[in-house]
Amino acid sequence: MDILTVHNATKKIDAVDFNLENSRFINGCMSNSHLENMMMAGTTIINVNASNMKIANANLSDLEIEGAQLGGAYIHNIGMPPQDHPMHVPNITMRPVRFEDCELHGSQFNHCNLSNVRITNCDLSSIELINCNIKGMTINGIAVEDLLNAMDNRK
Repeated sequence: MDILTVHNATKKIDAVDFNLENSRFINGCMSNSHLENMMMAGTTIINVNASNMKIANANLSDLEIEGAQLGGAYIHNIGMPPQDHPMHVPNITMRPVRFEDCELHGSQFNHCNLSNVRITNCDLSSIELINCNIKGMTINGIAVEDLLNAMDNRK
């Protein structure tokens, strides 16, 4: 494989149908670049400013995001492809996602399926549930429905 070396240069690269496997990009600028139909499995990205970056129609399985600032991020339409999508596979479910040591203060979850989620050692102060299905929800092993029924019976 030929090696193309670019040092201390400003260039625009227009590459189509190429293989840059095992390439290194260090101390560079790729602002406003467009990557489409790219195989990037196993890629490591460190100390990157990806503000205003958009990732769409991507397989991010086993993605790890560490030490990232996500303020203002808009994460939506996450999960397996719907029935009308060409990549849809019937009866398959997405593997669980894990959040650890996250600052999500003031965040919103709208129209999200959080069934069978376990929340452990988290600050849930001032959380507001609006029009949510709480069937089977427990707090420290106590069914929330039972707590609400007991409160209603006290009135």
